[in-house]
Amino acid sequence: MPRWFLLTVVAVLCWGVWAVLSKLIGDSVTAAQSQALSTVGLLPVMLALGRSKKLTAAGNRRRGAINSFLAGALTCAGNVAYYHALNLGGKAATVVPLTALYPLVTIVLAVAFLRERLNPIQLAGIALSLVAIGLFNVASVQGTLNRWLIFAFIPIGLWGVSGLLQKISTNDISGELSALWFLAAFVPVAGVLLFLEPIAGPIGVKTWLLVAGLGLFFSLGNFALLLAFACAGKASIIAPLAGLYPLVSVPIAIAFLGEKISGRETVGIFVALVSVTALAWEKPATEPSTR
Repeated sequence: MPRWFLLTVVAVLCWGVWAVLSKLIGDSVTAAQSQALSTVGLLPVMLALGRSKKLTAAGNRRRGAINSFLAGALTCAGNVAYYHALNLGGKAATVVPLTALYPLVTIVLAVAFLRERLNPIQLAGIALSLVAIGLFNVASVQGTLNRWLIFAFIPIGLWGVSGLLQKISTNDISGELSALWFLAAFVPVAGVLLFLEPIAGPIGVKTWLLVAGLGLFFSLGNFALLLAFACAGKASIIAPLAGLYPLVSVPIAIAFLGEKISGRETVGIFVALVSVTALAWEKPATEPSTR
């Protein structure tokens, strides 16, 4: 079995676990505090990246670092909204696949600003993502949107913009250096979040373990994906595989969190997973003929 495939599976598993950990934290800390405290889990991965021999730049090093740093800051903000959506009562089994539609935003922005072209499969993915959003758009008894659903749309936008900035940053610096600057943004953001929402009292050991797990699994997923690309794995195969982390999160939420989903939500989850795969799909480059 190829090493790149095993590493991609590791990324899917890490992100799948990360996506449901916040639900276990509950109301012991706020969404902003969860994001800030989870930074402790990022530090081991940042140290490992800092020792890499591939922290290189092929273009404007400063521009690449700034774009990657901004991408990390936007991801932090998106994470806070994601955690808040779960804290407001959103089920992980539905919030995770819904927010996993963020590649839709990245692709639309790439078409608009980078003049990239969409293939037929990606166009079908856009249509399916809209269908999935409609299926998750369950109104409350008052006829208004559930609050968790409103906050679930925020990370779709922020993570989508972040994806575009990461893509742009790799035009100037290596993937390893981009990842290091991306994760580095989490440190000052954590300080700002704790200044705005200081910890009122002591934090239990269980909460510390959970928030550290948030940061660790999130950063390990990114690290594993970078290693997968470095092992000569094809982007057109790795990207859709890595985007299927809800396949891990949803069974965990149902089996261990006791969540139940309706028939409509089940269809929405399936459609969302199919659309994520389609949005990330790129036609493999044609190998040059040797004859």
